[in-house]
Amino acid sequence: MKERAPALVALLLLLALVAGTWWAADYAQRAITLEPPRRVTHEPDAWATDFSMVRTDEHGVAINRLEGDRMRHFPDDDSYEVTHVRAIGQKPGSPITVATSDTAIMDDNADNNATRIIMKGNAHVHRMPDADNPPLDVTSEQLTLLPDQDEVYTNLPALVVHGKSTMNGTGMRYDNKTRQLQVFSSSDVKISGEESKPKSSTPKTTGKQ
Repeated sequence: MKERAPALVALLLLLALVAGTWWAADYAQRAITLEPPRRVTHEPDAWATDFSMVRTDEHGVAINRLEGDRMRHFPDDDSYEVTHVRAIGQKPGSPITVATSDTAIMDDNADNNATRIIMKGNAHVHRMPDADNPPLDVTSEQLTLLPDQDEVYTNLPALVVHGKSTMNGTGMRYDNKTRQLQVFSSSDVKISGEESKPKSSTPKTTGKQ
């Protein structure tokens, strides 16, 4: 019996150590308040007023500018909401375009992972005239800008004014690099005599009456 006493004492001490460790761990876990996992909701985490954002090309030349009265950032989809927005495209070799609307959402286009600006409410795009082309205006309730591609499009009804010619249609797309305008379903077209004269640089227009 005396020979077993040390082994029994060691076993009891080991059991006491295990029990004490388990109790201490359980007590610490109950005593420390753990923060619940953060809910990812569509709530802004940053904002700014009277802001402007400038994008440059690889040579440091400004090619796009975004201005607005108020900007809010939403972390769940990494989008920006802008009120009273003004977007300016000024890529070298392309006419300057100015787009305005009541509000706008800027995010990444899931199709090509490029920046997209969805202009909503009194959306209007104005392309400045150049030596060969009169000004171009597009008005719709919603217009989508693709700054990287230098394009604008909508699937909603739109009014296009090119110089003295006008076109009402549903669905349009304009490429500022090629000056090509597509109107997918036109309902009212008025082409002035001046615009009907052939010009090599005049925007190409396609549509269905």
